[in-house]
Amino acid sequence: MKLVLVEPALSVANAGENVATISRLLAPLSGTLGADDIVLLPEHYAATPLRAEYDAAVTALATKLGCHVVGGSHHEDREGTLVNTGAIVDSKGTLLGRYEKLRPYAAERSRVREGRGLGEFIVGGRRLLVLVCADFWFSDVFYRAAALPDLILVPAFSVSRKPTPDYSRTLWRHLAVARAYEFGAYVGISDWMHTSEWPTASGVSGFGDPTSVDPGGLFTPTAAEVRVYELDWAALDAFRADRMSRGFFWKPPTEAPEAP
Repeated sequence: MKLVLVEPALSVANAGENVATISRLLAPLSGTLGADDIVLLPEHYAATPLRAEYDAAVTALATKLGCHVVGGSHHEDREGTLVNTGAIVDSKGTLLGRYEKLRPYAAERSRVREGRGLGEFIVGGRRLLVLVCADFWFSDVFYRAAALPDLILVPAFSVSRKPTPDYSRTLWRHLAVARAYEFGAYVGISDWMHTSEWPTASGVSGFGDPTSVDPGGLFTPTAAEVRVYELDWAALDAFRADRMSRGFFWKPPTEAPEAP
């Protein structure tokens, strides 16, 4: 299974062009991806408040590329109430489900209500957990999941108040490594590219790999607008098995504990 992460130069001022920008960047991958491969888009990449328009954009990309697309998110208008929400669509254009941002961040809180739908999906027999940007920073959110994820996907728009992106990039890198190691899962983050436009993103896209024995490989920034990662499930299973054998890996119980 391949995971495609992106870090495009998107625009707040000309947000209507963002969908076309994403489509253009990913066009060279058409014909190179399999049905179980996954493309992750950034948070709030689609400017439209209309569900039908957003779904059409994600579906068109998924069918064009022939893979699953986790469609970042958009601010959907639900009878006057905005919800930061996204969808995952498979290679045939089938909607697998939706997810919502549970913890709106900063000024977004005045415009968007808290979400309720946690993003849990199965692709190629593997469990995906989709957490929109700030949700990745709340550990309690992970324990709402029905089971341990194999792959944690984070559509992000990493707004920062700092004059350079270095502070945010460092925080995101360390958190991705910690989450990957704690939950024995791969972590993929797609973010907006860092530019001089305000509000500016910090460009924190990258891949967390708990199986790496090279410290430098625990987190790999995309360092490009598009980057493809191979997901080695055998290595991940072996990593988990080794940690469990040493009693250093928490696994949620499959059954409720008996009453004392």
